[in-house]
Formats: sequence, C-alpha cells, structure tokens
Amino acid sequence: MSPPVKVEIRQLPHGEGLALPEYHSADAAGLDLLAAVPEDSPLMLSPGQRALVPTGLTIALPSGYEAQVRPRSGLASKHGVTVLNSPGTIDADYRGEIGVLLINHGAVPFPVRRGERIAQMVIAPVVRVELAPSTELATTKRGGGGFGSTGR
Repeated sequence: MSPPVKVEIRQLPHGEGLALPEYHSADAAGLDLLAAVPEDSPLMLSPGQRALVPTGLTIALPSGYEAQVRPRSGLASKHGVTVLNSPGTIDADYRGEIGVLLINHGAVPFPVRRGERIAQMVIAPVVRVELAPSTELATTKRGGGGFGSTGR
C-alpha cells in the first residue's frame, strides 16, 4: 500500500455536525460521502428522478491527483439509487462543494436523509499524456472490434 497523500478538507456550515469521510476497513479504497441535507426535510427522490445532493465538503487535492465519486453498491442493490455520472471527477484545482448526482432507478421513492452514506470518494493519481497526431496506428489482434468483440 502506498503512503497516505495529505488532502485538506473543509466542512461548510450546512455540513457541520456530520462525520468527515472515512475508510470503513483497512483495505477500503473509498471514503464514504454523507448527505448534507436539512435534518427536518429529507430530499425525496422519486423513481426516475435525479438530484444534486450536497455533502457540505470542499477539498484541496494536491496537483497530480483527482477524486472520483462512485456509487455505493448497497444503495444500488437495495434501492436502485446510484451516481448518475459515475465516476464523477473532482479535479485538483476545484475548490467548490462536492456534490453527488444521484438518480433513483428503483420503483419507489427514496428519501435521502441527513448523514446518509450516498457515495464513495476514491483519490487517485492522474497520468497526463501528450497526444501525438498520426495518420496510421499500429495494428493489434483485436483491431477495431468494439462492444463484445473480445468475448467470442
């Protein structure tokens, strides 16, 4: 396992009182993100509806890193609720609030309550590439085979 990367985090006023993201096991890749909606008014996600859910958090990633916002498997399997733009990307120079775009693919309304674990955030290194224009690419056995072509 690589050494920890220091990431500064700030809790916004509407996120005060909520736990900071944390790993729930020694080998967990993702930090749980919590919903920072008002205690007295959960956000109700109707079937087919999407909403940007606030977390009450801002972070300062070091250059060369990104944060990926990913679904929680339990919400998806039990309720059909998932992250719509998965994975969502938080760039190292973004300093706004982390929001989670949830969608309800389930058959019944889903209440997003304050403190609910709604997504997980994975911090990852970013590899920058230099694109080299070319008129021809090297051939491979797969070639231009697309969706499902390697399963034959």
